[in-house]
Amino acid sequence: MAFELEDSAGFVQSYKSLQLDLSPPVKKPFQRVQVEVKKKKKKVNGSAAVSVNQSRAKRKKIRNKLLKAAHKEESKKAGPEITQEEESVTGESLDAVMTELTKVNNSRERASKLFHWLIKPVPAKSFFRETWEKKPVFVQRKNPDYYKGLFSTAEFDRILREENIQYGVNLDITSYVNGKRETHNPPGRALPFTVWDFYESGCSVRLLNPQAFSSTVWNVLSILQEQFGSMAGANVYLTPPGTQGFAPHYDDIEAFVVQLEGKKHWRVYSPRSEDEVLPVLSSPNFDQAEIGKPILDVVLEAGDLLFFPRGFIHQGICLPDAHSLHITISSYQKNSWGDLLQKVIPAALEVAMEEDVEFRRGLPLGYLTYMGVQNSDKEDKRRVKFLSRIENLMKRLPNYAPVDAAVDQKAREFFHDCLPPVLTPDELATSVQGAPSRWEDSEVKDVGVHITTQTQIRMLRAGCARLCSDGDAVHLCYTTDNSRVYHKEELKSFEIQTELTDAVEFLIHSYPNFVTVESLPCDSVQEKIALAELFFEKGIIHTAEPLQAPPTVQSH
Repeated sequence: MAFELEDSAGFVQSYKSLQLDLSPPVKKPFQRVQVEVKKKKKKVNGSAAVSVNQSRAKRKKIRNKLLKAAHKEESKKAGPEITQEEESVTGESLDAVMTELTKVNNSRERASKLFHWLIKPVPAKSFFRETWEKKPVFVQRKNPDYYKGLFSTAEFDRILREENIQYGVNLDITSYVNGKRETHNPPGRALPFTVWDFYESGCSVRLLNPQAFSSTVWNVLSILQEQFGSMAGANVYLTPPGTQGFAPHYDDIEAFVVQLEGKKHWRVYSPRSEDEVLPVLSSPNFDQAEIGKPILDVVLEAGDLLFFPRGFIHQGICLPDAHSLHITISSYQKNSWGDLLQKVIPAALEVAMEEDVEFRRGLPLGYLTYMGVQNSDKEDKRRVKFLSRIENLMKRLPNYAPVDAAVDQKAREFFHDCLPPVLTPDELATSVQGAPSRWEDSEVKDVGVHITTQTQIRMLRAGCARLCSDGDAVHLCYTTDNSRVYHKEELKSFEIQTELTDAVEFLIHSYPNFVTVESLPCDSVQEKIALAELFFEKGIIHTAEPLQAPPTVQSH
């Protein structure tokens, strides 16, 4: 049964989904880290003070050693947590919202505020408690300019003209006529002459990964990925009047359909069975006879929003009087408990076989004569005993589960998926990207940066770097050098020396506060400054104030 939420922004319709218990087990498994990293505990040296030129050569030697280790490491490579409810941004237009967000000091708070604006007037807490992964919701605003500036058909035309858009890689041409879904991609580059001809012939156009070509989409997604703790992706769909580009189907992502231009008639259907609730993979195309009656039947106009969880079948058709342009923002692909356990269980078995003799004992003689499919209908006491032994071993398995190590594997995948951050003007001025080094008046000026023990630093973003262990060493994974093109490059990481892990953890956990280089828990002043210089050069940290180049020493 639907309920309505009235306010000045419009109204919201919500529909109940299947009454299923989708919550994880209450019992918390025993967590055991596979590899314990031995770290030296050090006192914070808060009293050391050095002059500008003191031990400069020694610091440079340490920094170069760290950089060499990082380059060596890189050359080897070829639901979301709900925090305290934040107040939404006050701006209505996207430009006003993004401008306001540049003044927000904490990237987690920035992500929360942008998400509030995206789904307004639905409260975020109730959304994640009652709607996320459970049921669709339709937000009607009667405000065609609400999402204006996010993306447009005019920008799409510009991208076709200026960027190297390839069929099948960046763009798909599709149609759905008389129950048949087809893709019409020719080989090669997608140029306006051909794309617009397809469109005029009644074909839909799908632009994949628009964040690679649109700086605004990139900015929005790079912020939202911190809200979800999972990749935030997007596709843009342009549909001619009176046509449909895709057959009914369900996806393996949580989808936010943002209507940008025109309008589109959407129908959403419940999962057909419990097996299709929160599916691991997207579905094939369905016939109309296979999907039953819709639970949601609405027309999205510019400024409206439609959310539906993975597993909910959906189809959209353009009305005869207007084209449709929408962007689908998605997240939570392959981010389930099961996906995590796929990493935990094999690792737990490996540890259990090393440490518990019961997992190494041989299988009973003759077990093939009473176990297996051909023997599954037999009444045999030996089968009961065999299955009981399996059950007992599985009950012991959580004692060996390296949960934190498995979470770190998931984190590495997320970091590989991440978009790099879009820097605010203040961040640009205080990070390596805004460093003053330049060519001027036939010479290089302001080379190097001047970091001292009193320089205040912090991580560039709350989630831009993370310590992870692969069992043999500790690495710092980071996103600041990622590409806007999905997986164009390998995951960025470098090894962290064991004696420096405390300092890195201190930096990560201090966010959003700035800390002085002097406060880093390292053994020496040289290590403190060398670590700060390395992180600055990698774009992982920024400073409270713009750095100045070291003063020029004049000889007499």
